[in-house]
Amino acid sequence: MQPQEQFKCGVVIVAAGRGERAGQSAEGPKQYRTIGDRPVIAHTLDTFATWPGAGPIVVVIHPDDEALFDAACKRSVASDVIIVHGGATRQISVLAGLEALADIGARRVMIHDAVRPFADHALLSRCAAALSEDVRAVLPAVAVADTLKRAGKDGMVTETVPRDGLYGAQTPQTFDLQAILAAHREAARSGRTDFTDDASIAEWTGLKVVLVEGAVDNVKLTLKRDIAMADEKLNRIALPDVRTGNGYDVHQLVEGDGVTLCGVFIAHTKKLSGHSDADVALHALTDALLATCGAGDIGDHFPPSDPQWKGAPSRIFLEHAAKIVRERGGIITNADVSLIAEAPKVGPHRLTMRENLSDMLGISLDRCSVKATTNERLGFVGRDEGIAAIATATVVYGNLS
Repeated sequence: MQPQEQFKCGVVIVAAGRGERAGQSAEGPKQYRTIGDRPVIAHTLDTFATWPGAGPIVVVIHPDDEALFDAACKRSVASDVIIVHGGATRQISVLAGLEALADIGARRVMIHDAVRPFADHALLSRCAAALSEDVRAVLPAVAVADTLKRAGKDGMVTETVPRDGLYGAQTPQTFDLQAILAAHREAARSGRTDFTDDASIAEWTGLKVVLVEGAVDNVKLTLKRDIAMADEKLNRIALPDVRTGNGYDVHQLVEGDGVTLCGVFIAHTKKLSGHSDADVALHALTDALLATCGAGDIGDHFPPSDPQWKGAPSRIFLEHAAKIVRERGGIITNADVSLIAEAPKVGPHRLTMRENLSDMLGISLDRCSVKATTNERLGFVGRDEGIAAIATATVVYGNLS
């Protein structure tokens, strides 16, 4: 694990349940039912995939649901998701997910119900921020607002329960990975299967659990009417907040041995002149992303007068712009770059360039486009004096931050 990744939270999304209380549906268990024109689990995945604090994501699914999950993933921006199969109980499924995260060296973990699609980035950040060397278990919760009654088996009220100090538990419940993994293993060895959540397992082994403020909208979709209400809520948004940003950049060609375009070095009789590696394509795309949220341009964030950027790889600039977009609640849905140059030929390198964009932006390859054209020997490009790039980025913004 890279040093900068050590404080990120691995994620276990529990999606192996059958959802019997939600009734039968041709769409499958409730985590695959459609709300807002997409499966419930696709919304949940997007929340974590677009959160800057997320590390590797493990999804625990039922062995029979692989096709359903594959279809749902195609409706999500999440990529490189780790899939493991769950067991007969939620407790067994969570343990399988924790073991998978431990195998890849994660240190912190968020455990979240797949059928809580309305968690937001602010909630995730609160949970992560509460973890420390002294606090190894964090529970998001909301204070109970309703008057509580206790009743006997005959349905008669026996007492009113004081609600002071009572909270409704939510997810993502957040832990030091080794601490909660040890607790789950101990519970499995003991034969205990009656725990209702992971915090209760932590409590049982003596871990102190700290409460943080939950989110009222972070409801668990349990019944058929919950799914219908969630669908209605999402469909009330008449117009999605889709924004398009444009970027343009040009760099002069000077004597050299090659150019870097979309992170690919191409041998050539000239090189591009610039303070960084002069990757004109990534510079234009950086500006396009920043434009979608009014965050200035590349020069505002990486001034050419600053010596620390001399010779720097331009992927730093693009990844920084992508981070700003995500922190402001954006989901990058498409990136398109047009290169304008007489030489060198871009075609043989196009796939690698697209793969680089996919990696830098954290989006699928089919959402990344690279094209090239000449200037028909006209103007400075036609005279082989420089290379220009035009970039367009599409970002969907929502209530994610």
